[in-house]
Amino acid sequence: MGTNTGAGNGTSAEPSIHQLRLFLALGEELHFGRAAARLFITQPALSQQIRELEKRLGVRVVERAGRTITLTDAGHALLPEARAAVAAVGRLRRVADAQLRQVSGRLVVGTMGAEASMAHTRAVLGLLQERHPGTTVQLVNLGFGDHMAALAQQEADVVFLRPPVTDDIELHHLATEPRVACLCADHPLAALPRLTLAQLSGVPVVDMPEQVPRLWWDFWAADPRPDGSRVHYGPVVTDMESLLHTVAAGEAMCFLPEAARDYFPRPGIRYIDMVDLAPSTSALAWLRQRRSEPTIRAIRQAAHRATGQDFGDAPDYSGRP
Repeated sequence: MGTNTGAGNGTSAEPSIHQLRLFLALGEELHFGRAAARLFITQPALSQQIRELEKRLGVRVVERAGRTITLTDAGHALLPEARAAVAAVGRLRRVADAQLRQVSGRLVVGTMGAEASMAHTRAVLGLLQERHPGTTVQLVNLGFGDHMAALAQQEADVVFLRPPVTDDIELHHLATEPRVACLCADHPLAALPRLTLAQLSGVPVVDMPEQVPRLWWDFWAADPRPDGSRVHYGPVVTDMESLLHTVAAGEAMCFLPEAARDYFPRPGIRYIDMVDLAPSTSALAWLRQRRSEPTIRAIRQAAHRATGQDFGDAPDYSGRP
């Protein structure tokens, strides 16, 4: 199990990224059959590639016992390095794709929830197409867990979203609207015409996946409450449909923009006005370091014109609501 002896007599060579990806999957599954099924390749092909990887590295990374394997000491040491190498190549590919989009005039625009249907979003994209007809716009719908990550990983050039955001992201404010409580229609508080945060004390709030920046969900969950108490969280949801299903089932509540009344009417759900909850904002977001790229600058200009503001090189709004 602990042997680090060479896996072959040939000279070592650079492993391919493909081989490192196979090694990562095998290191996680510790089973040739399961790893091969996960990778959509045959078990003999996986075994052959791992042997080739060992030959290139000059060390044995796994001990074989049929289809089940254990990592050698070398395998344990190399696994995090392989993970880092694969991640670095992934980042390289994303940056290259972003540069290709810049050269070709293609803009990937992310949206979350109903933001693609909002009047301000349509106005910005309309002005962009009017003034830059050669720009190709690709719209992608993003979930709660990836609307900011898509910017950080350069999988989207800009995103129409609801702040707050992390410090590496800049914003241009587009609109403001109240937030409302979203409750199961059977909840006793759902019969009231309006609510306060104090009345909702102790009512569980839906939670977000761990990759969602906590500063964002703290704002949307109103956590902590004005009296300093912390929110009790219910089930984790990943998108709007799972959020609405969880609320309708009476497992938790949430706060949403007032527009949710029109965009997300559902049986079993009631939207109630809030008396003492800060409003929400809609914004166009981009990575601070990419603000001057031609396609991003073009949509920034369109956003300024859509909101009747002069465009300049001063930093855009990046505060928190």
